[in-house]
Formats: sequence, structure tokens, C-alpha cells
Amino acid sequence: MTVAIAVLLSASFSTFAADIQGESITVARSGSQPSVPGGMQRFSGSVRIDPLFQSAAPSRLSGGLVTFEPGARTAWHTHPLGQTLLITSGRGWIQQWGHEKQEVVAGEVVSIPPGVKHWHGATSTTGMTHVALQEALDSKNVNWLEQVTDEQYRQP
Repeated sequence: MTVAIAVLLSASFSTFAADIQGESITVARSGSQPSVPGGMQRFSGSVRIDPLFQSAAPSRLSGGLVTFEPGARTAWHTHPLGQTLLITSGRGWIQQWGHEKQEVVAGEVVSIPPGVKHWHGATSTTGMTHVALQEALDSKNVNWLEQVTDEQYRQP
């Protein structure tokens, strides 16, 4: 009983402390941030990025909704702390440097380890949308590299 009371008091104090510090739940309203086109140095083809949220200390996590039209893709890149992709619609491809590309479809989750050189995007005939989640290390969440060539994109 004493332990239960101590736990309740601790939880109550934590809630009280959060309220004192001005912390509260926030809701990022859909459409509250403008869409931006994928830049030509980081993407090929028609890509739209809808920012979902930026990291707020102490968190390092940020997320965006990325839509690739058929044939569109990222450049080769790495993430210092890895990346998770939640495929929300369509069909796409992902490829790790030195490996064959893999098809991904709506409902699948892709986990990319830290430092792994890769690209991802739509297939040549079908668009693809995913939620991209990544953490920053020293304020950097991606290291952009060279473009994926058309030859690389067409290879199995």
C-alpha cells in the first residue's frame, strides 16, 4: 500500500512539474504547413513533401509525408541515426548500395539502419507515398549524396 501511494504521489508530482514548466500536448493541424517540392539536388522527378513535424528538444525525431509520382526518387543518401518509412499508398522501390532493389507497397514498414547508403521512390509506372521518420544527430538527420542514375534506377 505504501508503494502504491508513493507511485501515485510521484506521478502526481510529475504531472504538476510538467504543468509548472508550461509543457502541454500540442496538435499539428493538417495543412498547417505548406507543401514543398523536392529539390532537384536531392530528388529526381516530381516529388512533394508535406512537413508533419520538426523535432523539439529534447526529442530529435522529425517526420514528413513524401509523395513520389511514377519514376520519381530520392538521391543516394544516409541517415546518421537511421530512418523508418511507413508506406501509405502505391508501390515503390528501395535499394541499399550494393544490393538489389526491393518493391514496397502500402502497409509495409521499412527500417533503414544508421549510415546505410540507399535511395527510395516510386516505381516507373506507379506513384508511392510514405511517412519518413528520422532522428537528428548534431542537428543533422540526412547526408545527401549523388543522384541515382537512370541506369541504376532501371536495374533489378
